[in-house]
Amino acid sequence: MLSLEIQHTDGKARAGVLSTPHGPVQTPVFMPVGTAGSVKGVTPEQLTAAGSQMILANTYHMMLRPGGDTVAKLGGLHAMMGWEGPILTDSGGFQVFSLAHMRSIDDEKVVFRSHVDGNTVELTPRKCIEIQRQLGADAIMQLDECPPGNASFEQVASAVDRSILWARECKCAWREDTESDQSLFGIQQGGVFEDLRARSAEALVELDLPGYAVGGLSVGEGHQEMARVLDAADSQFPADRPRYLMGVGEPRDILAAVQRGIDMFDCVLPTRNARNAFAFTWGGPLRMRNAKWTDQAVPIDEDCNCYTCRNFSRGTIRHLFMAREMLGPTLVTIHNLHFFAEFMSAIRESIAVGTLESDAQRWVCGMYPAAQEPADEN
Repeated sequence: MLSLEIQHTDGKARAGVLSTPHGPVQTPVFMPVGTAGSVKGVTPEQLTAAGSQMILANTYHMMLRPGGDTVAKLGGLHAMMGWEGPILTDSGGFQVFSLAHMRSIDDEKVVFRSHVDGNTVELTPRKCIEIQRQLGADAIMQLDECPPGNASFEQVASAVDRSILWARECKCAWREDTESDQSLFGIQQGGVFEDLRARSAEALVELDLPGYAVGGLSVGEGHQEMARVLDAADSQFPADRPRYLMGVGEPRDILAAVQRGIDMFDCVLPTRNARNAFAFTWGGPLRMRNAKWTDQAVPIDEDCNCYTCRNFSRGTIRHLFMAREMLGPTLVTIHNLHFFAEFMSAIRESIAVGTLESDAQRWVCGMYPAAQEPADEN
């Protein structure tokens, strides 16, 4: 089971250690996404070298291909992925509501047509837990309903009530396996509506779960609205349980969330953007296909100690992208993963010495020059 020890605080910000069956994790932590059982373009050894501590895999994708039974026969996700560290699996709910076709939903289940082969699939709270049990992750998520960012109050309220119901059913299914060392997280929904967020959090906390996640953000509401919603998170969830903001990876969003008491993050941003020649640096983003790098012999970031920056120049990386060589995306992925690991390490150190507010302002000014827009997922 997971347990969280808070070692330092700075305002609402917390730094500590999350103990898991597969080792300790320093928090706040960013988790790279291995959607289909692999963090695209890199090996587990490269993930470790880049400083990644914990990774995420996607229940929806693993359920459809190769299937939970197959993953279990291969020894679970840890064996399949060759990853010895902690793993979190999401419930698949977000993907059901964003990728699947011809959905129908009621309080018992969601039925959808697979985007892979068109087959009809039924997902219930119990089946969600059973599949994640087969996957063998350290942290697992309840099935929830994810309303779109532009949903009405009535639609969001319905999703909150259904997600609460499903959280209770997921807990019952999870508790049946008394020998499991997996930890179940509940997922708060509620969009940007404060009263719905409070209702969701109150019901989840009553379930006394090992961890709590904030879902339904980073769906188009914008940075300020996200921060406003998160203002209440510290008071809504127990201080001794990990708090996980799902699907958020923009550095300024991470900083705002950490300052509001969030401990865990995941996003495809560093890896997906890397495949599109987008490199993160403390001085702002670099587009590695830009012609101005053609004969530049300097690394992506001269102050970075990652494998890529120690061995390859901007000019070389640009050439690899222009020549469509696989090495180009891999090198930028390694760099971006290292950047995010170093970014989170800097946040933890800043919390420990009590300077997060001033450091965050300085970092945001450096990463988001006035003439540039924040990074997107391309």
